[in-house]
Amino acid sequence: MAFELPPLPYDYAALEPHIDEATMKLHHDKHHQTYVTNLNGAVEKHPDLGKKTPEELLKDLDSVPEDVRTVVRNNGGGHVNHTMFWQIMKPSGGGEPTGNIASQITTDFGSFDDFKKTFNETTAKQFGAGWGWLVWKGGKLTILTTPNQDSPLSQGLYPILGNDVWEHAYYLKYQNKRIDYLAAWWNTVNWEEVNKRFDHAQKS
Repeated sequence: MAFELPPLPYDYAALEPHIDEATMKLHHDKHHQTYVTNLNGAVEKHPDLGKKTPEELLKDLDSVPEDVRTVVRNNGGGHVNHTMFWQIMKPSGGGEPTGNIASQITTDFGSFDDFKKTFNETTAKQFGAGWGWLVWKGGKLTILTTPNQDSPLSQGLYPILGNDVWEHAYYLKYQNKRIDYLAAWWNTVNWEEVNKRFDHAQKS
């Protein structure tokens, strides 16, 4: 297979109580695996696609053959988005941001609390399934949302941080209380990884 499910970088229960073990097992082992399986199915029809990374495919969807383009968009996006998602969380994470991202958040949003408030409010309003993102755009940090598994990469933007607001990400624990999930999620953030992504975004 061209693409494989990356292992979860911590135990399923490591993000408790903010994200429960049952959700993590379902989210990683079932949902993410399905995206990988479907992406590989598309690549089987066009083996040359397997020579590219999923990120490269998403950056240039117009070059993907039309008969599999939607499959690649949805499942390549799901694979890339979730791979990032596992990495930007960690056990005993959260707290105030550190490093360059902390300074930039203060510059662009006034304070970390103001940033969280804006991010949560914006992401909570994403209708149906989707993601909330922090990206580097025009020399400043910008919050945006995308539907389904669409990636900022397809808009020429590199995701620095993102939160999954598909119901499968939170419904077992939070039911329909997306706002509660968004608030709790900040306790899992891996600011070291976010800083690495911020550095990459600025260079690219």
